[in-house]
Amino acid sequence: MDIAHLIADRDPDAIVSCNTSHSVRDAVKLLAEKRIGAIPVMQDGSVAGIFSERDVLYRLADEGALCLDKTVGEVMTSPPITCAADMSANQALALMTRRRIRHLPVVDGSQMVGFISIGDIVKGRIDEVTEEAEQMRQYIQTA
Repeated sequence: MDIAHLIADRDPDAIVSCNTSHSVRDAVKLLAEKRIGAIPVMQDGSVAGIFSERDVLYRLADEGALCLDKTVGEVMTSPPITCAADMSANQALALMTRRRIRHLPVVDGSQMVGFISIGDIVKGRIDEVTEEAEQMRQYIQTA
């Protein structure tokens, strides 16, 4: 299974994101409203970074509430670690594990075409294993 399979039914225009100029306060509110852990940060149509719960936590620990008035561009994780749609899910999972991240923008050149989480990959793998098990059951019953 590749990443293209995971994002096939998703609309790239529906990806929740923000711009580098948004305030951290507004981005935190967006994370909370959408109940998500990270968003891609866009600048001039390209992914400039990732803004996650960890970014907020680390800044709050260092700077206190003053960090909420900074721009996302000042606190985001940059440069973003990305993947291509033709990357296998196992390769993406290995990348996420190695880099200790939970979200990846999926890019085609400089264009973001998707945004996946480690949970998306795990769900896709569970679905794949479940389908394989069902196929084995059917094969055994008909043999």
